[in-house]
Amino acid sequence: MADKKELRLRHMEEAPFFDFVEADDRYLFGGEKPRYRFCVIGTGTIGQEHMRVTELEGRALVHGLFDTSKKSLAVAQEIFKEHSDRDLVVYESMEAACMDPAVDAILICTPNHTHLDVLKVAVKSGKPILLEKPMAPTLEDAKQIAEIASAYPAPVQVGLQYRYKATYAESIQEVLTRGVLGEVKTVSMAEHRPPFLDKVGQWNKFSEKSGGTLVEKCCHYFDLMNMFAGARPKRVFATGSQAVNFRGFEKDGQQSDILDNAFVTVDYQNGVRGAFSLNMFSPSFYEELIVVGDEGRLKAYEEINTFQDDTLATGIDILHGEDGISRKISPSYISRIERSGHSGATYIEHARFVDLLDGKSTDAADCGQGLLSVLVGAAAELSVKTGKPVEIDTLISEHGLEHLLPPEA
Repeated sequence: MADKKELRLRHMEEAPFFDFVEADDRYLFGGEKPRYRFCVIGTGTIGQEHMRVTELEGRALVHGLFDTSKKSLAVAQEIFKEHSDRDLVVYESMEAACMDPAVDAILICTPNHTHLDVLKVAVKSGKPILLEKPMAPTLEDAKQIAEIASAYPAPVQVGLQYRYKATYAESIQEVLTRGVLGEVKTVSMAEHRPPFLDKVGQWNKFSEKSGGTLVEKCCHYFDLMNMFAGARPKRVFATGSQAVNFRGFEKDGQQSDILDNAFVTVDYQNGVRGAFSLNMFSPSFYEELIVVGDEGRLKAYEEINTFQDDTLATGIDILHGEDGISRKISPSYISRIERSGHSGATYIEHARFVDLLDGKSTDAADCGQGLLSVLVGAAAELSVKTGKPVEIDTLISEHGLEHLLPPEA
């Protein structure tokens, strides 16, 4: 089928006053017909987001669901009615969900500590898989997942979708494709946000299940830092603490132990230096990227003030000296995509996943890149615990990871 290049006019094709246009006359209003069916394993917050963007992207549809939580399943089914009047298949077991011949691909949206066990079942199907980030909470599990993926005949895409946020996607184009900064020398990122949200079983409050904050949440930023640096990390040093959040929180007799603030520095093999700042008791969501090269500086930000109007504000500021052109832009997707989740990044991630199913090459994260982001996060968590820098080559050697990582740039 030829690629359809025309602009989709979704705001018109769904408008009731255009209902008079018959189906066989719908061209610009028609879009592509769904040709893949997805099964979603795990129907919590991120599982529901994947369901939403699957339906919005349109080339695939949600066929069935599996979750061990009946409450999560019931809520997901009810919310799905906002997107479609189709009945979803609800499976009695994970094996039944993965092996259903009506399903073309599997989305794994379960808690971090379950990823390996779920993947072991899913790969019996031979179907393409989208595995949520982080790949796993530990390097041991992440290694096993990467080994499984390397021998698997179908694609396994890792849900590091922040590379598709409009601010970061455009920054990648400016710095890595257009080369507007010359040779990159330093990369710094920051995230300031409210605390972790509630989850089923509150698994994200415990490092044993989540991998710790610097793995669970910050793998996104380490993935981006690795991309901008263009080399493997060499050394990681981090400090952090649990200063405010969940200090008195217990579940099943276990005390929460996750970091709520940290500073992380990363030295790269090619001399690039990276820095990351985290604060998780901030009243608003704020992210920042600053890349400095030998010919200029790029600063990008994204902010949502949840106590005002929840409006997404973005900006990129490219600064050059007297012989260069400086400019400011406000990158964005159309509003319905930005509202669909993670500032539209999950929608774009799904578009890449469908491209993979179509046999196209994409810039989506694979298990090698996913492993590298976990590696930096795990090194940072270890550095906080020991108070010492962590040599990445030592971790790679200790865990036997070399053959699973992306080649050196």
